[in-house]
Amino acid sequence: MRRVLFPGLVLFAVAGCVLPPERLPLRPLPDDGVPLTYADVVSRTRSLATAANEAFYVNNWKDLEDAARALDETARYLAKATDVPVRHKDTLVVEAGDLGKEAAKLLEAIRAKEVKLVNEGLQRINLKVRELRTDN
Repeated sequence: MRRVLFPGLVLFAVAGCVLPPERLPLRPLPDDGVPLTYADVVSRTRSLATAANEAFYVNNWKDLEDAARALDETARYLAKATDVPVRHKDTLVVEAGDLGKEAAKLLEAIRAKEVKLVNEGLQRINLKVRELRTDN
């Protein structure tokens, strides 16, 4: 009985060890400045904020800096987005500017490796991304 039970348990344990799916790389922003849809830019922003959080968690400062730089660049595209929901039409330029400012502050904190400031910056960015949602 033991000879059957132990290999069975090992088989179940190995079968349960599954790696999470790899995250799809983000498409690069167009060089020619062609505007993207609001939903695409917000989705990209959310993915970058998530990647920044994950990099911060494991102290991967290079990836964190890359994500902050990409957030700043994406904020500039946000201001030019098409198909903007009605509730964001009048405030989009200000919201994009605020996101860009937060990304710049985050980048400074990352370069100084100020953990507390980076954490606070990530919190503010995640709140901004949440406010940009397309649903209510």
